Amino acid sequence: MYYVIVNPASRSGRGTKIWAMLEPELKRKKIAYKAFISREAGHVTVLVRELSSSLLMNNPEITIKLIVLGGDGTLNEVLQGITDFGRVQIGYIPTGSSNDLARDLSLPKDPLKILELILSCREPSLMDLGCLTYEQMSGQYSRQHACGGPAERRRYFAVSCGIGFDAAVCEEALASKFKNILNKAGLGKLTYLTIALKQLIMARKISCTITLTDHRVITLPRFLFVAGMIHQYEGGGFKFCPGADPGDGLIDLCAVGNIPKWLILLALPTAFSGKHYRFKGIERYGASRVRLKTSAPLWVHTDGEVTMKSNCIVMTCEKKKLQLLL
Repeated sequence: MYYVIVNPASRSGRGTKIWAMLEPELKRKKIAYKAFISREAGHVTVLVRELSSSLLMNNPEITIKLIVLGGDGTLNEVLQGITDFGRVQIGYIPTGSSNDLARDLSLPKDPLKILELILSCREPSLMDLGCLTYEQMSGQYSRQHACGGPAERRRYFAVSCGIGFDAAVCEEALASKFKNILNKAGLGKLTYLTIALKQLIMARKISCTITLTDHRVITLPRFLFVAGMIHQYEGGGFKFCPGADPGDGLIDLCAVGNIPKWLILLALPTAFSGKHYRFKGIERYGASRVRLKTSAPLWVHTDGEVTMKSNCIVMTCEKKKLQLLL
């Protein structure tokens, strides 16, 4: 039995169209399934939590197989609802506008081919799972989260977590009507680029202290953002951490600090090919635990989902905790 989670709103309705393509295939193959359609932000988490709790509690030997149709944000909502990662396997069919996980995993473009991979998978691939803990919660919530229920102190992430500029871009993009227009035209990536330029101009001078697993402390008197990566890409194809290994038990950090705004305009496009580390002020680190303290509360994201601002967060890596059907 497969449990299908469909986000009909992903990429301005693409999720619904792809599900209409895949459901007949499940019926043709006589695959047992049950579909759930999300209604609003936060509903996927509720669906998965209820499903996970009821099935795992009543059936101690069962393993739940989920098929998720949505973007990276939909998958992030799924993660928040899982009560036992050791007994849940996930098949992911990307229907979002950024699809950075699918990009890093080199999934086929054809949803039917991805479905075939999921159905034929006998042994799931084990991948690292990131965990964000808010040490301080500012009480300022994002526009998108306003209808998503109470914010939680801990959140999981499959792809990346960030504080500062990249999270501010995500927060604005989530509420952008312009994004929906571009998605329908197949130009969703331009949303992030346009908003990124705006956020760059507006960015204030904020300092940041980074403490790594070995107690090494890095101080950035002025920083733009820090991205903690499990995979290579975020933000619709920015290769912030080339070669990031989703099975090494480490979070790869891309820290953008003392660099003039005009130089960021030159550096940002090179991040699509992972060449941005040639610029002074952009550094890379790796650790299983990272603590970030900023001089003022800033937006924080997990897989592009923004819930609140914080000025103190901890990222940890839980090695090979996520089971993916590939």
